[in-house]
Amino acid sequence: MADQPGPNDGQAAGQASPHLDEKERDQASAHSSPHALVIHEIIREEGETALGRKPLALLWSALAAGLSMGFSFLTQAVLERKAPSGTDSVSLIAAAGYCVGFIIVVLGRQQLFTESTLTVLLPVLTRRDLHTAAAALRLWLIVLAANLAGTWLFAGMLATPTSFAGKLAPVLDQLAQASYESSFATTTLKAVLAGWLIALMVWLLPRARSAAVLIVAILTYVVAICDLSHVIAGSVEAAYAVLRGNAVVYDYLLRFLAPTLLGNVVGGIALVGLLNHASIAPEMTGRT
Repeated sequence: MADQPGPNDGQAAGQASPHLDEKERDQASAHSSPHALVIHEIIREEGETALGRKPLALLWSALAAGLSMGFSFLTQAVLERKAPSGTDSVSLIAAAGYCVGFIIVVLGRQQLFTESTLTVLLPVLTRRDLHTAAAALRLWLIVLAANLAGTWLFAGMLATPTSFAGKLAPVLDQLAQASYESSFATTTLKAVLAGWLIALMVWLLPRARSAAVLIVAILTYVVAICDLSHVIAGSVEAAYAVLRGNAVVYDYLLRFLAPTLLGNVVGGIALVGLLNHASIAPEMTGRT
């Protein structure tokens, strides 16, 4: 038999207080943190909405996200070039540029693969049927392909010989080469941690309210300064190296894409999606 709910289960802070009038109870509710189950359901509803979108709409939104992520690479390069040389703080300053693409994507509600690994997973875990699983797999394939296409398009623009790109080329080349410096195992581990952080970012956003930009900026800044691997943000850099002749497609596929994609999926699905759903599942069962 399911546990009986307590007298305050599901109530916001202050709603049961005999010391507050109705107006004060509303004020307390507005400042209370939502229950974990509420967070779960907000994210699950986002996943349901994504699963219900037309494939063409998903494709265009994901393509826009891939292009937007290019601004992380570009802004990093600009900050690196303009930062005072000969100081230990150059990389810490440039890492702030990494946040830009994520902020654009999150606030612009564009479809990013590493966010979808969590949001779309929750309907799958809740419904547990083949139709939902197939719909989630279709969405992931569309979004990943369109995200990567967008990163290649942005990298192509930066690799085009112009005076603007020429000034940044040495810094862009240096940043892009970092995508290939680690071994397969190391890149996978770094990608697991990055996928974990990005999925946690998605989990935190429903309660962030006006602090959403700050949450996105802090967590993605951690990804940057820890030199973690993100499959979409890193794809711009890795594709740029290929287009500039500093790497080949084989390097892109096997040294960057394979380990980074694997790690991001494990970090986003196993370490956040499954664990957070497992902590909520008993409460969901108790209310059915």
